[in-house]
Amino acid sequence: ADGELATSEPGNNSAPVDDHNDSELRYLLRYAAAATLLIAGYFVWADVTPALGVLDQVELSSKTVEVKQTVTDMDGTPSVLTSHKEVKTTLKHAVLACLLLALGLLVARTLPALVEVLILERMPIDKGQRYAAGMILRYLLTLTTIAMACLTIGLSWSSIQWLAAAMTVGLGFGLQEIFANLVSGLIILFERPIRVGDLVTVSGVSGRVTRMQIRATTITGFDRRELIVPNKKFITEDVMNWTLTDDVNRIEIQVGVAYGSDTDLVRQLLLRVARHQPQVLADPEPLATFDRFADSSLNFTLRCFLPNLDDRLTVIHELHSAIDREFRKARIEIAFPQQDLHVRTVDAPLTKLLGGEQSQKGAA
Repeated sequence: ADGELATSEPGNNSAPVDDHNDSELRYLLRYAAAATLLIAGYFVWADVTPALGVLDQVELSSKTVEVKQTVTDMDGTPSVLTSHKEVKTTLKHAVLACLLLALGLLVARTLPALVEVLILERMPIDKGQRYAAGMILRYLLTLTTIAMACLTIGLSWSSIQWLAAAMTVGLGFGLQEIFANLVSGLIILFERPIRVGDLVTVSGVSGRVTRMQIRATTITGFDRRELIVPNKKFITEDVMNWTLTDDVNRIEIQVGVAYGSDTDLVRQLLLRVARHQPQVLADPEPLATFDRFADSSLNFTLRCFLPNLDDRLTVIHELHSAIDREFRKARIEIAFPQQDLHVRTVDAPLTKLLGGEQSQKGAA
């Protein structure tokens, strides 16, 4: 995994998250301008709003509801009076529900960003916690808006609970994967195994988490391509989070030297190179080990830790270059694959042929 991350990472990886924050700010300013125009338009057209009362005369549906009222008799005995009342749903209610739904969704889209800018950024919490709080607030506002719109047109839970139960069962079978991703998204928001800004590896792809939604999570790779990962993968599959606890990470540099090299000197040079690299941590200290006798080389591994992932590729490059320079100064040969062929028996015609070629070379 170290090698895969090292070959993919270009250095500083905070840009995708910063781009997302800038995008949220632009959306916030855009919606603020739209809200200002709507308020101004209301005051301009306020004189003609009474004419909209004609919408209340268009009846869409009606239902009879039972009204219970508790009254107290002269002797202090309470009694319950039951009456029936006809409740009408008009075109006015439908228009109000649509306006309420549009306004509520607009607020649910913009208010979390406003809360994050004005309040959450001033609190001692990290970026991932701010994002999770904003997403939870957004979902709560959306559900509240939908519930209020339903009540406006006369839809209560008692009237649609059987339909909702039947739809839940049907959708549970037909949209099983989608529901699994929705539930997984809620689990991720509360358990927070990954956060916005984390560097993760999932399905063989490494990148920064730039957006977390209820169904899927967006990972921006080091080549700036975005990978949309269903949330179910983060719950059911193995995910490597490189920055869950802290940003300290280890790199491994493997090098093979020729047989006959001074192994103690090789180890000393590797440790010297690591200790002279300013980005390498002193605690945990670097470690150089003689791993094995390979076919063509004596294999060593240098292991050292970095404080973060920002300059990982740069440090790997500098360590390789420094190792090559130190080995050249000490005349230590870096091995390369080779094979020796030992010929024990040769056929007579081939011996004569080789002998004839050598005689001709000698005569020449």
